[in-house]
Amino acid sequence: MLFSSIIFLFFFLPVFLSLYYLLPWKNAVLLIGSLVFYGWAEPRFLPLLLLSAALNYGVGLALASTAAHRRRARIWLTAGVSANLGLLIWFKYAGFLAEAINSALAAGLPVPHITLPLGISFFTFQGISYLVDVYRGEVAAQSSFLRFATYKALFPQLIAGPIVRYRQVADEMGKRVLSNERLLAGFQLFALGLAQKVLIANTLAFPADRLFGADHAELSALTAWLGLLCYTLQIYYDFAGYSNMAIGLGHMLGLSFPPNFDRPYSARSLTEFWQRWHISLSSWFRDYLYIPLGGNRRGPVRTWFNLGLVFLLCGLWHGAAWTFVVWGAWHGAWLIVERMGLRKLLDRLPWPLAQAWTLAVAMLGWVWFRAADMDAALSYFAALAGGSANPSGHPWQAEIASLELVALAVGLAFAVMPTGRAPVASSGTPPALMAGRWARLPLAVACVALCACSLAGGTYNPFLYYRF
Repeated sequence: MLFSSIIFLFFFLPVFLSLYYLLPWKNAVLLIGSLVFYGWAEPRFLPLLLLSAALNYGVGLALASTAAHRRRARIWLTAGVSANLGLLIWFKYAGFLAEAINSALAAGLPVPHITLPLGISFFTFQGISYLVDVYRGEVAAQSSFLRFATYKALFPQLIAGPIVRYRQVADEMGKRVLSNERLLAGFQLFALGLAQKVLIANTLAFPADRLFGADHAELSALTAWLGLLCYTLQIYYDFAGYSNMAIGLGHMLGLSFPPNFDRPYSARSLTEFWQRWHISLSSWFRDYLYIPLGGNRRGPVRTWFNLGLVFLLCGLWHGAAWTFVVWGAWHGAWLIVERMGLRKLLDRLPWPLAQAWTLAVAMLGWVWFRAADMDAALSYFAALAGGSANPSGHPWQAEIASLELVALAVGLAFAVMPTGRAPVASSGTPPALMAGRWARLPLAVACVALCACSLAGGTYNPFLYYRF
């Protein structure tokens, strides 16, 4: 079930919210609703989700009981993290690893074909962060399985993030403040995310898919760059839109989810880009991998190694394919170059030039992220460089309709608009939504109505997260 679907907007969500507000058993209603939401499309993986909840709940209690004995606690932590990673590796990477070993060693291993459970990358990282935080003493282990299972299964963030750490919602899992103001602010944020997903991301998805799926030898450089720009905006508004919908739903339920996007295409360096893009994921890698590896405390060479390793794993987290590995390596390499001195140069450049450079680097990285395989990525790069054999095969005027041009112009304008401030993490009700909230309500309602009409008309509505 997708947030951007008629069945969610007009059946599941109204029924769920009615029960949630009317009945006193908030966690029970939220848990059952979350299991129904997840099981709607993936009923066979409901036991896996509950197994993950039981595993992390039990190990969390074991960590709490052995807190005074660090060696025992470390054993429990290692076992818990290994079990989480084991599930992720089996379901997501078993086939990829078997193919890689066969290719490298001609081993002849059987290649398993395993269906990827929806959201497993997100709820695996969620479980690992809980165990590490309990081990570090940053949060108390949850003694109620109902509360913990509710946290693990929270449907707003279950399949597409943001990655919500338990300590960020620990107090609210026991007692939540529900108010008309927060409900209204959450609805407005949900409406914004829905408009980003349906009106911009979905509109641009069609030309992006068409051009990336075309014969790249027939794309002119201009057409290829147009397709890449469409995908650049599609993936941003798809991810950011889903995150805004999730955060808005969280506010409607009395839960504070962390911010996940802060206009990343306004960044003036790739370092700043990763402070603004998928914030919950980049901060997860920072806190649970980069800093434990030593961060930037052990000299420049070790810092470069840590950055490279973290971003290789970040790429692999996004998908079991070499294109994702190269995408991670691309970002890791440029971050290392910035550490070597490029960042100082970018800081001295006029901000439009620094921003244009950063956007170009990010866009070229998206070729690896979007391409079906390595050969497709290389052929698309050739088209971007003007090396197509028949560049007149797909003139750009025939590849993008007027509505798509409008979505492209509006999406680009809002995406690259400078924020004039550094990205900051926040929680609670968004202040910007609280100010003038009643004046914006008609606009939010109109956005939802327009999106509903678009979805009812059967417009293109792809789901990017099935690979994650």
